[in-house]
Amino acid sequence: MPRFIKSYYFALATALLLLSGCSTLPTQEYQPIEVTNTQEANNWELQGKIAFKSSTDKFSTNLYWFHHLQGNELRLTTPLGTNVLTLKNIQGLATLEVEGKTYHDNDAQALLEGISGITIPFSDIPLWLTGRVGKNDKVISYDSLGQIKQFSSPDAQSDWKVSFINWQQQSGTLVPRQLKIERDDIQIKIQTNLWQALTPK
Repeated sequence: MPRFIKSYYFALATALLLLSGCSTLPTQEYQPIEVTNTQEANNWELQGKIAFKSSTDKFSTNLYWFHHLQGNELRLTTPLGTNVLTLKNIQGLATLEVEGKTYHDNDAQALLEGISGITIPFSDIPLWLTGRVGKNDKVISYDSLGQIKQFSSPDAQSDWKVSFINWQQQSGTLVPRQLKIERDDIQIKIQTNLWQALTPK
């Protein structure tokens, strides 16, 4: 487990993961809207949980993701609301804040992996969280309702296998409730508790 994750989670490993009661919605700039499909949402926020497991690391934490036209913001927090890390990628510049230090790079995924040891397909996940696939992704199977169930996504190191476990109605449209992302020895599970489409005020 990465050192900074372990310092927060060693004493809390068996604690129930609960989202913070306060909303992280930037109310001064955006407001909630309803959409008929996720493609209509240029801006959105997600609150949920993420579990990461590899041959060397294993942790679960609260997840907040804010997607907007200029980029993405990822925040991980402990069950008590303590910030573990913040990763922002705005107009091609990635900024990682962890343990009181700030790091910069032009590749968000490489920055996160290099500093924390956590490997996630940062640039692709926003699309997958909305139940869509990229132009280079290959659908493997569909469920009984015709929704995509599993697909593969090319990556320079090794292809990702992504599964939409189940779906839910959020903000007027269907989005994945549970998502599993795997490759080699890495497994990432994401549970969405809230997905909200946004529009600038």
